[in-house]
Amino acid sequence: MAPSYPATASHGAVAGLANHGTASLTSPLSPAPAYTPVQVRQSFGQPPYSTTTYPVPHAYGPPHHIPPPLPMTNNYAPNGIAAPVVAQESPKKKIEWPDSVRSYVQRSFLPANLDEAVSRPEMEAKLKETISQANESGVMYTINWETMPLPQQMIKEERARARTLPQALQSVQISPPAPARPKSGSKKRKSSDLIDNHLNTPTAPWRAPGRLEDRVTFNADKRQPVEEPSPPSKNVSKFQKQMEKRQKRFDGGYTSTYRSPSPPPSNGPVVGTCTTLEKRYLRLTSAPVASLVRPEPILRQTLELLKRKWKKEQNYSYICDQFKSMRQDLTVQRIKNDFTVEVYEIHARIALEKGDLGEYNQCQTQLKALYQLGLKGKPIEFKAYRILYFIHTANRTALNDALADLTTAEKGEKAIKHALNVRSALALGNYHRFFRLYNETPNMGAYLMDMFVARERLAALCNICKAYKPDVPLRFITEELYYESDADAAQFILDYDGRHLLEERDGTIVFLTGKAGQLFETPKSAAFARVDIKGQI
Repeated sequence: MAPSYPATASHGAVAGLANHGTASLTSPLSPAPAYTPVQVRQSFGQPPYSTTTYPVPHAYGPPHHIPPPLPMTNNYAPNGIAAPVVAQESPKKKIEWPDSVRSYVQRSFLPANLDEAVSRPEMEAKLKETISQANESGVMYTINWETMPLPQQMIKEERARARTLPQALQSVQISPPAPARPKSGSKKRKSSDLIDNHLNTPTAPWRAPGRLEDRVTFNADKRQPVEEPSPPSKNVSKFQKQMEKRQKRFDGGYTSTYRSPSPPPSNGPVVGTCTTLEKRYLRLTSAPVASLVRPEPILRQTLELLKRKWKKEQNYSYICDQFKSMRQDLTVQRIKNDFTVEVYEIHARIALEKGDLGEYNQCQTQLKALYQLGLKGKPIEFKAYRILYFIHTANRTALNDALADLTTAEKGEKAIKHALNVRSALALGNYHRFFRLYNETPNMGAYLMDMFVARERLAALCNICKAYKPDVPLRFITEELYYESDADAAQFILDYDGRHLLEERDGTIVFLTGKAGQLFETPKSAAFARVDIKGQI
């Protein structure tokens, strides 16, 4: 049964609809009005009107024939006013890959064509780059994909060119060339030009897209080496320039000023072949050369020559340099025998005589190790020197270790017994005994005691000022502190601003101990500060 329509319809519309029934919905209609009235949407949760749409009387003028309803869309306007029709976005066109491209991709991933040197992500990135560029340039259907190199082959070729010819990276393009950009009339470069140039440059094979390093800015190396200027290129990226610099380092483009000092040292000791008796000491900065090292027979001749020159010339700078050179030749040849002990003992005695505690300490340290090997020498003499040396440096820990190493027989030896008595006198504050021992020092121990006797005289003078008041004869000071004359004792007092403490009475000079006060206490504290031996003279 056909639907009923309002009676207001005119111009034969009712008759036409009655005759045709529902078929009139698909038949040609009269011209459409200026706009299509629709019902006001009451809710967004349901459609604005039902599937069956009824005509609405025209509010203005005579009624017209109502056209069939339009398809429902989401473009609604309020108050019954129709919204303008918005053009729908056309769906993205699907790319139909030709069979030759599909076959090319399949061949790339065949097990027989895979290469362990090229990873799968690198192959996928190269395939995407190659096919995308061919599609964008419009030559995908014209390229012979059967003869196109596989992605792993292209990656290996790019790596080979990067290792051998860095300059070739500026112009090599594996994919078909893209259409050239039209040149701009302006000569000024814009930021967009820089970005385009960077994007158009061929990507290094190991720089797969989407990796972290692609998002990091590569800063130029701060240590810019001097290199030849390369011709400017429009398609050279910052990364490629840095890669070329690194490649030049490996290819010999950068000349290093470092030279290998000598061949690597051998496992065994060096056997010297030099026959020169006198040779300057030079600190080794490389492996020793046999032609510059004197063997033991030549060193024995050198020692005899140095003994004669020392007695005759007394040139310590020359003698010390020659002895250090001898010690170096003995060390590099690993010679440890009685002759080695003799060289170190003579050098130590000469250093003591000249007050060079740095060189003496080096010789003393080596002699201790040589004596432990059971080699012949003068161990008693140098053990006594060692005790006196630790007394001078106020190194109580090392002094206790040296005393603990002494045997009962060694403690009875004259030199060691004297050194132990010196230590005991100082520990007890017995300056009278100390200066008697100073006068009886065996061997060359007096040279060591000369280095700390001045501070002990200050300490003794402070004690005398406290114990003897109001004055004492200057001769008493001379005898107690073991001066050679009264003039030396008076000069010692004058050196510490003690002129007012000396007074002449009845032809005798007296020392006013009661007026000394704290005059000598400050110099005494400074003299007993820790002694630190840094090096040689």
